[in-house]
Amino acid sequence: MRKLSLNRNGCLVEESPSAIFEVETMSTGKARIALSVPDDQGGLFARLVRLLPPPFYVLYILHTTRGEGETGRYQSDELSAQELSRLLDRYASFFAGDGRHDLWVHSPGSGFTLVWDRHNFLFVEGEPLDDIRRVLMDLGFHEGRLEPLEAHAHHYRAEFDEDAASLLDEIDWHRTPLRPEDVQW
Repeated sequence: MRKLSLNRNGCLVEESPSAIFEVETMSTGKARIALSVPDDQGGLFARLVRLLPPPFYVLYILHTTRGEGETGRYQSDELSAQELSRLLDRYASFFAGDGRHDLWVHSPGSGFTLVWDRHNFLFVEGEPLDDIRRVLMDLGFHEGRLEPLEAHAHHYRAEFDEDAASLLDEIDWHRTPLRPEDVQW
């Protein structure tokens, strides 16, 4: 079950992308790694988080609601490695299979931020990126060029409504309004 389907000749198709990552330059001039998450890479986000030192902060951006709560940017307090691991394990299927949100994890001790967006792209921001590149290659990824996302449809699945509501009750979140770049069109 994927967050989105691609439009192939008028038919919506859920297909797994290739295990490719790309090093790109952000507007700040710093490098980041961008990759799409193939179906056979379950737990990839959690694996990359485990490379970073605690404590962690989570930003859950709810840009499309199905009644579970108000849209907004939900910021956690400081989380331990165990707390974050439990959260990622408990909601793994929801994070992977529903497109109503973006998920950010920041490790202030390392300066790294991981972003898993609604389009099933994962971004690794921080320096140095060499360890992340090695891990991705060990997992079967290769460096290349990510294809731009074609016409697509996001999935906001009813079977995840309970998880979506439970996640908002799981942590004492600090909610702020969406920013213009968060709004789903």
